[in-house]
Amino acid sequence: MIESGEPNSAWSKKGATLSDKSARKEFGLTQEEIIEGINDGKLQYRHNNVFGNPYLRLVRSEVEAFVDEKHGSNYLKKKKIKKELAQINKELKMLKTQVASLELRKAALLSSLDE
Repeated sequence: MIESGEPNSAWSKKGATLSDKSARKEFGLTQEEIIEGINDGKLQYRHNNVFGNPYLRLVRSEVEAFVDEKHGSNYLKKKKIKKELAQINKELKMLKTQVASLELRKAALLSSLDE
């Protein structure tokens, strides 16, 4: 484990680190692949815990480089595109629900005007 006391290091920047669980979810890595990257010296880590639950804190840029090396550069691009598409689909579904609700309210208001 490599420690850095510099105030501008990746460890102190917001969003520059992520947990091992987030790395597994976001990049499709397994815990074994993360441990392999640590043992090979490709990933720096720190032990952390939240409410007594331990986890590994990793440097995001190193995880991205590790995934590029392991799965190829297109893997991350495709993963990001899929994530963005899922977010857009979620927003579209929410907006369609809102439109339907507003249409019902509009119809109710128009019918009350006719009375």
